[in-house]
Amino acid sequence: MNYSKLKGRIVEKFGSQGRLAKHLEISEQTVTAKLNGRSRFTQEDIIAWCNALDIDAENVGDYFFAQILSKG
Repeated sequence: MNYSKLKGRIVEKFGSQGRLAKHLEISEQTVTAKLNGRSRFTQEDIIAWCNALDIDAENVGDYFFAQILSKG
């Protein structure tokens, strides 16, 4: 998955992944693992992150399900 738009929203709203983690009451390592694809987002994670980042339901796909496009 391509989480670049999500990463940008985190910086826009919280300034850092660490501040988002503190707000969500999870570790910064958990945030990093999810954004780097080492850990999957649960439905509950997506809801909590959308609430924290003011992401509307109709835009969830843009932030959490964007595919990495390959050349070719």
